[in-house]
Amino acid sequence: MKILLPDTMPLDPTLPEGWEAVVVDARAEIPAAHHDAAALVVWGSSRRHLASAAVDLPQLRLVQSLAAGVEGILAAGFADDVVVATGAGLHSRTVSEHALAVLLALVRRLPEAREAQERHEWSDELGGLQPLHPEGRLTTLLGARVLIWGFGSIGQTLAPMLQGLGAQVRGAARSAGTRAGVEVIAEADVPAALPGTDVLVNILPATERTAGIVGREVLAALPDHAILVNVGRGATVDQVALREALEAGTLGAAGLDVTEPEPLPSGDPLWDAPRLLITPHGAGGRPVGADERIAANLRALVEGGEVLHPAAR
Repeated sequence: MKILLPDTMPLDPTLPEGWEAVVVDARAEIPAAHHDAAALVVWGSSRRHLASAAVDLPQLRLVQSLAAGVEGILAAGFADDVVVATGAGLHSRTVSEHALAVLLALVRRLPEAREAQERHEWSDELGGLQPLHPEGRLTTLLGARVLIWGFGSIGQTLAPMLQGLGAQVRGAARSAGTRAGVEVIAEADVPAALPGTDVLVNILPATERTAGIVGREVLAALPDHAILVNVGRGATVDQVALREALEAGTLGAAGLDVTEPEPLPSGDPLWDAPRLLITPHGAGGRPVGADERIAANLRALVEGGEVLHPAAR
């Protein structure tokens, strides 16, 4: 049996007996010599590569993505009997780390401090004696009311990090309850929660339902000092509404690791919005535990067990 590994990152999973791993170009069509593959690992793969895999691998049984989102894989048209497994959880720690870094940079006004440094200016406004909770601005996570919208693996990893810095954290998901010791509200209750939210962390996936969901109504419901951080998908935020809110001063600040489209065109006015920090989709990009996930799902495939994190088809 053969598994095809992408050349976009070094991988060395422990394979079941009788399996062979072959590294292929993740941006090219599958070579004819490997059309007998039973499993395919996807990471940074082109549409051309995925289309070839869907058509040219008749014995394929498993597609293992190393990314949490598998929209492109599902769109490639794999047969219904091919299991598509997501990389859910492989990016939880790195994305959480990035989200926290962006949030802290905005809370502690590091972009403004950098601008002052470039001017060789010691800013009394940014330093010296400061109130802990000034009117109209969030300057600390101590006591900050944080709502994490999209409370999956990443949200559950991020929550205790924020709590450790003194924040009051709640999650928002399709159904209410308690997850990982954190109160989770239903999405239907998000509008009512927004006026009492200091930080909105968006980790929503890109679906038909979530397209532009963080739009004018959501942004208007947040307090003027609130901070938005998006490490989910760019399509979930109405970027025109976001820019307008920042320009009008009805949103305190925002940090985006994702945009729509990507890369964000150099002429897009979003670049020049005030109090906005943009990073180029750098939160993930380095799956943690990829070899172990591949090995576990291959064992499940061979032994007839349950594949971890199968995508809904």
